[in-house]
Amino acid sequence: MAPPKSPGLQTNMDVDYVICYRFTSADRSEATAQFEKLTKALQSVGLDTEVRNGASQSLLVFVKVASQEHLYGEVFRSRVKDWIHGVRAAAPKKETKEALESDPLNEAERLRIIYQLITNSPTEGGAGITPKEGEWKNVESIFALHDHAYNKEWIKKWSTAYFLKAEDLDAIRDRLGEKIGFYFAFTQSYFAFLVFPAVFGFSAWTLLGQFSPVYAIVISLWCIIFTEYWKHQEYDLAVRWGVRGVSSIETKRKGFQHEKEITDPVTGETVKYYPAKKRLMRQLLQIPFALVATIVLGTLIATCFGIEIFIREIYNGPLQFVLVFLPTGILTTCLPILTAILTNFASQLNSYENYETDSSYETAFTQKIFVLNFITSYLAIFLTAFVYVPFGSWIIPYLDIFSVTVKPFAENEQQLKAPEEGFTINPDRLRKQVIYFTVTAQLVNLGMEVVVPYLKRRGFAKFKKMQSDRAAKNGGGTADVAANDPPEEAAFLARVRNEAELDVYDVTTDLREMVLQFGYLALFSVVWPLTGVSFLINDWVELRADAIKICVEMQRPTPWRADTIGPWLDSLSFLAWLGSITTSALVYMFSHDGVGHVGTPADIKAWALLLCVFLSEHAFLLVRWAVRIAIGKLDSPGRQKERRERFLVRRKYFEESLAALEHAPKQYGEENVALATGEDGVKISRESLEEEARRQSEHGMSLEERFWGRQKGWRECAEVGKRLIERASTEAGEGKKEQ
Repeated sequence: MAPPKSPGLQTNMDVDYVICYRFTSADRSEATAQFEKLTKALQSVGLDTEVRNGASQSLLVFVKVASQEHLYGEVFRSRVKDWIHGVRAAAPKKETKEALESDPLNEAERLRIIYQLITNSPTEGGAGITPKEGEWKNVESIFALHDHAYNKEWIKKWSTAYFLKAEDLDAIRDRLGEKIGFYFAFTQSYFAFLVFPAVFGFSAWTLLGQFSPVYAIVISLWCIIFTEYWKHQEYDLAVRWGVRGVSSIETKRKGFQHEKEITDPVTGETVKYYPAKKRLMRQLLQIPFALVATIVLGTLIATCFGIEIFIREIYNGPLQFVLVFLPTGILTTCLPILTAILTNFASQLNSYENYETDSSYETAFTQKIFVLNFITSYLAIFLTAFVYVPFGSWIIPYLDIFSVTVKPFAENEQQLKAPEEGFTINPDRLRKQVIYFTVTAQLVNLGMEVVVPYLKRRGFAKFKKMQSDRAAKNGGGTADVAANDPPEEAAFLARVRNEAELDVYDVTTDLREMVLQFGYLALFSVVWPLTGVSFLINDWVELRADAIKICVEMQRPTPWRADTIGPWLDSLSFLAWLGSITTSALVYMFSHDGVGHVGTPADIKAWALLLCVFLSEHAFLLVRWAVRIAIGKLDSPGRQKERRERFLVRRKYFEESLAALEHAPKQYGEENVALATGEDGVKISRESLEEEARRQSEHGMSLEERFWGRQKGWRECAEVGKRLIERASTEAGEGKKEQ
């Protein structure tokens, strides 16, 4: 492969991490002292540093490991910790070179260990540098540099491949860590599974139409199989990547506030303690939070929903074709603001709940965010399906309260009133709404992820250049940050300054997007069976777009480990379960004519609807139980590897135990085999046995010792047994003669 054209892309100068240290002119002395403390802390944990000028009053501190021996020691320490927590089946070999030959160090593991050296607390062997927290408020970011040669090859390979192979996922894991590897593995698995609902959905759309009971049953079964199979595959990947159980290695959260210190009853160590009862009382605040979020967001969405129906179906005055976009504008403006406020409140509530570890904190926060996303993503369709269509004729007369939004444009009052007779709802509204969320909204999200950040970055760079040129013309420009760069480093430093300005990649955002997309398929695809086709095309592009986003638009992610996609797996199961309920309800309400009850609930029998939902849910639970058992019986390379590792550990232990037995003291009968078996020439007789018993009684032996001392060795035991058998046979023969 030809090398990249830009010399700044050909090398990373052996840099492991870059620390962006930003300061202001107001606190110059404090910033100087803090910077000196920063370099000293890095040096104390075996890291070399180099500093260069950054952009906008910042410094770039380049960090690398001072010696490979020190790094190997940290690798051994990390792997021993994994073994103690059960992540590794066997203890790592103490000989470092031999251990790394049998289990090579990949780039993700190397970068993770170095990052922990920088950020872990001094008690854990780290420098304790936490960006934007505490005394390190001037440390803006810590990031590794992109490998542009690898990135170019990665994007080129993926752009021509339809499916990702296991080797492709392994390469992602080796470069970006298991957490991002699990995201791409999940998305790839989901994409592969989408082939069936795409093909079957197209067939159902062609042959069966909307609200088909057959399609509803098949798609519910598909949701069950996918979620259960992913759990199976997730386990297999965790074993294959050597991270099964890594979530048990809890990282203490820096914001945790303990109430007291106690002695751990298991380890005997002194640990920080916060009562679980107090945390539970704080967690109960999640209930009012969920209610408030539902009321606030629900009110906004329902209001815009009512305005849009009023303008589209009641108002018949001037500019109706323009005013119909008014609720969309209100929703687009207000919804992000309210969501941001509630997200911030959720973050504060999460901190108030005072979780001890980072994983428990992230899990709780993800659950809160899922509640917000569930409302904003699905509520509008729920309103159309379960309020507007069945009860439209009842609620339309009350929508005149929204006439105030268009009253300035109306020519008379009659244009603001619904016709008393002949009014019908729009039965096609539900289908169009589902198409919008499953096609249009997906395209908009894709553009917001890839195109908008690129345009924003290019525009911001151009704006800064224009400002600099204007200031230079006026004689008031600031010095060029690259003016003193060594010529051989100029291209490299320009690239690093550019990467320092990029956003930080958050894999949780992409996981959330995939899970919410799955929700549309599980909940509402019965309305429009082509949903699977749309998602199949979108996700093929999404996989490649995410790769481009990571390589071009984001800083290189820190390669964190994980053995699961986390709480999003519970969200998948919840959406699959809820889908069995909503799908059955939609089929009952709409399947007879594909239109529904045209605004009047007269034909809806409450008992029939509830019975339909009840049977559907219980069938779902029963089938899920059966599928879970069936998939659990499937074997896989990961499970075989796990069993093989456990077997090797047990066999090694067994062999070591047998080797130890060879050096154990011999038994009495084996040491004195000649004496015990009569091979010394002593004849075993009744008199000899009685004489032996007499000697034992004279020496004051216990009853038990005398019992076990009558016969020595197997030969003597066999001789006595032989005599007993012969005597018994003789007595039996004499008894027969007497008869």
